[in-house]
Amino acid sequence: MERWHNKVAVVTGASSGIGAGVVKDLVGAGIQVVGLARRKERVEDIRANLPEKRQSLLTAIECDVTNLDSVNKAFDEIITKFGGVDILVNNAGTSKLGQLVSQDPQTIQMVLQTNVMGVVYCTQRAFKSMKDRNMNGHVIIINSICGHKVLGGPAGKLPITNIYSPSKYAITAITEIYRQEFSGLGTKIKITSISPGAVDTELISDNLKKTLGERILSPHDIGSAILYTLSTPPHVQIHEMIIKPVGESF
Repeated sequence: MERWHNKVAVVTGASSGIGAGVVKDLVGAGIQVVGLARRKERVEDIRANLPEKRQSLLTAIECDVTNLDSVNKAFDEIITKFGGVDILVNNAGTSKLGQLVSQDPQTIQMVLQTNVMGVVYCTQRAFKSMKDRNMNGHVIIINSICGHKVLGGPAGKLPITNIYSPSKYAITAITEIYRQEFSGLGTKIKITSISPGAVDTELISDNLKKTLGERILSPHDIGSAILYTLSTPPHVQIHEMIIKPVGESF
């Protein structure tokens, strides 16, 4: 991890859940972290609760990844302040329960904008920064087990994940597109998709958490996986990592 000390990592969706856990783990590894979130104040709360000597390693910037102008404004600020982006963790994601055949199209569009276009917007800016500076950086995308398997509904009931799984299948394909493009454009920038099973975040209902019991991951588990991918030698690329809690039935 020494090569990443004092480098700049950008984490989207940093205000809660996986994003908040990843921010803490990256700061703990001595990396300068920029946490992007619509709820900027929650990232500032995370910083306030870090050990005093680590607080300077976290910067909070307001950003809505569904909005290209907001993304550009945030990355302009990052580049002005820090000079560039070395690591990007595309973590921001959302889901809305319901059936695809009847769900409000605006809700469906919002999920796609967050889960797919947010990744595209942020990766374009981060990749340009890395390539322009000849930096062999790393782009990480938080995917999902739902990007490899469509989950049905509870026994005897309709599926409720609608466009979420298709959005994550798109991320699986996008990861391979990026791998080919990064290489074809003459860079050694790495791309990694991390696909967790159930994680103890706001996206999981209390009823489901109760059903899962101990068969659930923590945000720190995902942070540890990210640190592992970053710690690999320059010639090693972990393209896809699927992480499940022991005993998970998905």
